[in-house]
Amino acid sequence: IDKETSGLLIIAKNKEYAQLFTSLFRIRKIHKTYIAIVYGKVSSDIKKLEDELIIYENNKKMTQKAITFLKLIRSSDNYSLLELNPFTGRKHQLRKQLLNIGHPIVGDTKYFIKKSYKHKNLLLHSYKLKFMINDIKFNFKASYNKDMQLFLNSKFI
Repeated sequence: IDKETSGLLIIAKNKEYAQLFTSLFRIRKIHKTYIAIVYGKVSSDIKKLEDELIIYENNKKMTQKAITFLKLIRSSDNYSLLELNPFTGRKHQLRKQLLNIGHPIVGDTKYFIKKSYKHKNLLLHSYKLKFMINDIKFNFKASYNKDMQLFLNSKFI
């Protein structure tokens, strides 16, 4: 999770659980849901984002497949509220994919810098985590941070 992203985060108490969570993430058994506020009116027809994201490793250009499922919650002419379920877990995946479709996340100063659109915080929130360990289901949900809640309560969406 990016340091600018609010919400849920998994922290292992010991090495055993760190290895377990690493394995669960790798085999896609931890289901993540993010909420994002993006610029512009996103089409409700967009259900899936599939990209080849470029990364640089040891001065070598590489691509990684990135898949995210998207659901439009609501929108106005200027902003959209999205639910995002990343299938893959690439670095800055959601930020890059949303920029690629022309709808950067509000407050993203790493991938979208435009003074007229400047917002002080990244409006990307790790909302839900679901997974199972030893046949026990775990479901966690985090309330929006104050900044996101204020934005949602405003006239923008």
